[in-house]
Amino acid sequence: MRIIIINASPRTNGLTATILHKIETALIQKNADVEYFDLCLLSMSQCKGCCTCYKTGHCFINDDAEMLSERIKKADGLILGSPTYASNVSGHMKLMIDRGHFVIEQSLKGKYCVSVATGENYGNKKTSRILNDLILYSGGYISDSVTINAPFNDTAPVLKKLDKLSLRSADRLYDAILNLRIYPLQKIFHRIIFSVGIKPFVIKKGNDYKGVTNRWKETGIGVI
Repeated sequence: MRIIIINASPRTNGLTATILHKIETALIQKNADVEYFDLCLLSMSQCKGCCTCYKTGHCFINDDAEMLSERIKKADGLILGSPTYASNVSGHMKLMIDRGHFVIEQSLKGKYCVSVATGENYGNKKTSRILNDLILYSGGYISDSVTINAPFNDTAPVLKKLDKLSLRSADRLYDAILNLRIYPLQKIFHRIIFSVGIKPFVIKKGNDYKGVTNRWKETGIGVI
């Protein structure tokens, strides 16, 4: 069982990192193979908007964004964590989304995911929605979603809550992967989004999106 954990906070020991590490510990205790990444420590250039990746299947910029995409492709589970900045995900998370081959390529097809959104005010609900939409639009299943409010730079008031939520997320993700759990409503959502929105658009693009259709074949989506 391979699981990737991504911390999109520029703080490697902040609230987001704290709960992600707690989930990591719980999963390791279940003998899962876990890789943890702090995006702020990786080298990732901004997307150039050239769309070359849709044609070739990979970005022409060979940096840690491509490495991370390859890791995610081989994983069974993915945990995305982001703090809330201006009622949105962090800049590090947005950069990874832009470079990550997610929605069009359906890079999370069949993968079980957990989203973690933290913040000091109500904007973290929007952050959570952005992460969950990314998962669903990319073909993944949401096994758990965590939203935490806490004072900036002070995890003490929520430590017990973090312990409880981290164990819950680890249990739900592990169980979903182990038993190949089916989420009927999410599955219906995937089918509608893909068949109505994504597939017709990509097929109309022809060879300009050859990298995308090749990716679909690899993941068993198929092309008509």
